[in-house]
Amino acid sequence: MKILAVDVGAGTQDIMFYDSEQPVENSIKMVLPSPTRIIAEKIRRHKNDLFLSGETMGGGSVNKAIKNHLMKGYRVLMTENSARTVRDDFNRVRSLGVEIIPPGEKHPEIAEIELKDIDLDAIRESLSKFNVELEFDYVGVAVQDHGFMEGMGDRNFRFMKIKEKLDVPRSPEDFAYFNEVPEYFTRMNGVLRTLRGYNVAIMDSKFASICGATCDEYVKNLHSFVALDIGNGHTLAASFNEGKISGVFEHHTGMLTPDKITNYVEKLVAGTLFHEQIHDDGGHGAWVAEPTDGFECVVATGPQRRILQKTDFKVHYAAPAGDVMMAGPSGIIKAIEYKNKR
Repeated sequence: MKILAVDVGAGTQDIMFYDSEQPVENSIKMVLPSPTRIIAEKIRRHKNDLFLSGETMGGGSVNKAIKNHLMKGYRVLMTENSARTVRDDFNRVRSLGVEIIPPGEKHPEIAEIELKDIDLDAIRESLSKFNVELEFDYVGVAVQDHGFMEGMGDRNFRFMKIKEKLDVPRSPEDFAYFNEVPEYFTRMNGVLRTLRGYNVAIMDSKFASICGATCDEYVKNLHSFVALDIGNGHTLAASFNEGKISGVFEHHTGMLTPDKITNYVEKLVAGTLFHEQIHDDGGHGAWVAEPTDGFECVVATGPQRRILQKTDFKVHYAAPAGDVMMAGPSGIIKAIEYKNKR
């Protein structure tokens, strides 16, 4: 089985082209600038009105570039799907000065930029220069999607859905969707529309990285641990008992200190961490289904994982497929293989 796995982050898109008949270390790997960075730069370079078509994608630097473009006095027109990149609430999008146009309406007189989280043509073209033919059985994609529900903040809504998923401890692979996702995950649905016609697996990027951490050879022999994916923007911690997630918390990395991480991880393991403790501190939230039975170490991934050097935890720095940047793609691949073995 051949799998193209792409973990779309704020700074990079991490790509692995995997063939199950070869050792995973022989997989083709690329770490490239993220679509968000690429499209934001296109917007910054443009010196006139803009029509942004395409799909819902990661905001971040794209949203900042849109706001700066509007502040310069230029018009910005967006389709409904692309406008959800800014906010799912269209009234808030319009309040910035964005013009949301009806589906199918065209503006050929205005320069157009297409928004999307994954560009298969660009990946295919890059690999073709090395005589690699991009044929696969699955394409797996990881993006961070908070979900949307009218009248509820995205932090609360995200953890309401995580809590529903963790009604009992589950394997991280269970957080993958195949060819369809709930309507409230607007960004994931944008990816599915972009990849219409392909066999698609999709995961939240944080759970993909946590799943990928369990592919590390050292981690495979652990019974109880906490996996921490410490990204540039967000940190997700998941406590594990015998291969299943029994609790999680998510916070903003820039608001965490070594002391805070120590406190929250210890409470997560003990089963005494509550949603309000994280949410009231400015983070996303927490949910614990059951305490962790024993605690062998912290398993770390993510570009900001060095913060753990200032804690007293025993830390293992996971490197699935021999590369910490491949945690997300490895998790997606594991989820696809898990589904096909069931």
